[in-house]
Parts: sequence; C-alpha cells; structure tokens
Amino acid sequence: MNDVARLAGVSIKTVSRVVNAESGVHPATAERVLAAIDQLGFRRNLSARNLRRGTGTGTLGLVLEDLANPFYSVLTRAVEEIARVHGKQVLTGSSDEDPARERELVLEFCARRVDGLIVVPAGHQHGYIAHEINAGTPVVFVDRPPGNLDADTVLIDNAGGTALAARHLAEHGHREIAFLGDAPEIHTAAERLRGFREGCAQAGVPFYPDLVLMGPHTDESVAQALRSTLQRATALVTGNNRITVHALRALAGRPRRPALVGFDDFELADLLDPPISVVTHDTWALGRSAAELLFARLDGDRTPPRRLVVPTRLLARGSGEVSR
Repeated sequence: MNDVARLAGVSIKTVSRVVNAESGVHPATAERVLAAIDQLGFRRNLSARNLRRGTGTGTLGLVLEDLANPFYSVLTRAVEEIARVHGKQVLTGSSDEDPARERELVLEFCARRVDGLIVVPAGHQHGYIAHEINAGTPVVFVDRPPGNLDADTVLIDNAGGTALAARHLAEHGHREIAFLGDAPEIHTAAERLRGFREGCAQAGVPFYPDLVLMGPHTDESVAQALRSTLQRATALVTGNNRITVHALRALAGRPRRPALVGFDDFELADLLDPPISVVTHDTWALGRSAAELLFARLDGDRTPPRRLVVPTRLLARGSGEVSR
C-alpha cells in the first residue's frame, strides 16, 4: 500500500478507501490509485484484513470423496452458491475414500483458519476434530454421519430409496432381484443394502444373499458379478451412479437385459435405450442444506446438533419397467 500511495501521490488512507470501495474519494483520484494498483500488481490480503476485523478468513473448507464424481460436483456448486451470498469462498479437497487423507485435509483447513467446515466422512472416527468444534469452528457432515461425534449432519434417505426400487421391480413380477452396492463399510452403501432388504420384505419377495455383491466395483468386477447373478436374477438394483454405468457397459450388446433401477441419476440416462429408471434425490438441496446449516451456526445458532434427511423418489423411465 505504501508503494501504491507513493506512485499515485496520495495517502495510505486514500488507497485503503479505494480498495475497500469506501466513499469520500474524488473519482479522478480513485482512477489514479487504481492505475497504480494495476501497474504494481497490488493485491490486498483478505485473510489479514478479515482477521484484523475479527470476521474470520472469509473461507470455508469442503472435504469430499472425489470432486470428479458428478454427484460431488453438484454438491460443491450448491455450497459455493450459498457461500457466495454470504461473501465467503470455498476451498475443496478430495479424500479419495481414505480416512487418513480426510483427517489430513480437515486439519490442514483448520490450520488455515477456515471459518467453517463441511465434510463428507471417509472414516468412522472423528474425535480428532472435537477440539476445533469446541474452539468455535462449526462443522457440518454431509452424505454420511460422523463417527464417535455428535455434530450437524445432512443425509439422503438411502434406505428409503432402495426400498422403493425393490418394491417397484417386484410390482413388475420380479422375484429374483440382484443388488450391486459399494463397499459395505461405507455408510451410504450399508444403508442402501438395508433398504433393499426391507423393500424385498415389504413387497413379499425373497432376499437372496447370494445375489448381493458389494464393492468397490470396476468394469471388470461388475461384468463378472453379472455373469453369475444374471443366471438367476431377472432384475437388478445398482447402488450408485458409477456402478450403474459399469453395469450398462457389461450389459451392452445383450439381446435381453434384466430390469434395472439405479441409485442416483446421471447425465444422458434419459437418452439411453431404454432410458434408465433411477432413484433420484435433490443433490443441490443436500449441499444447500449443509451450507445453510453451517451459516446458521456461524450466525450464532447454538441449538443442539441437527440431523436433516433429503427425501428420494423413483423416476420411472423404462429400464425398471421391464416385466419378468
């Protein structure tokens, strides 16, 4: 700022007023200051300014499983939109489903003094963040609940969604229904398997453990799973959008496909032949709810931790409506 003031021939206070868009500066003077700023490449230190004012760093930390996954991309955009309204920026990092990486990212964001955190848990132990919460950093967990910690959480109705899928397939005459899910230690995968089992019971069709294959999955593992399960199963529920895509690759070229309902919508699902029936949910609402809850805490809400659940619904497009 000294350099800018010297080059523009003004006081440091005038420079401060210009960069903070305050009134009281003649337009010609402001233009001269801006020209000096541009010439010198000056950038104000927002973190230092906010800390000096006692308003935090103006940033939030967002820890995801994998930003490349379209599900998390939508969630991130929702968080960013709410943060922008509140004048804050979002720093993101992917844990790659590694608890150690999750912890590393969370503590790194805390070391950078973010004003709050939104975390998609990779692990089941979150006592390590209790000190930060007690010190005043609000944390909201999203998509999965934290372990050994009572904290704000926003979830999808995972069990309700797969129960819908199982009942829907049973209504079309299917009694041997296979389920391909993610790794069972992941909360969402376990809940979706539980919902599938409950949906079978509600529909009065058998639940066959040997028709259940849990991940993680690849194109090759899904193809191998389908070769065994589809000798009996006439219908299939896939536990997330990536598994659905793996399954579609494995099923390509088959003269007759099983009825299929996937959990999570995905791009171009409605343009395939047949279009893919899915259990869908409002991912934007998931991210928005988490961000709004975080900002409520930043604004002084001290009520007990909340648990919000975003509903699911079945979107019938054709692939799940194939009769036995």
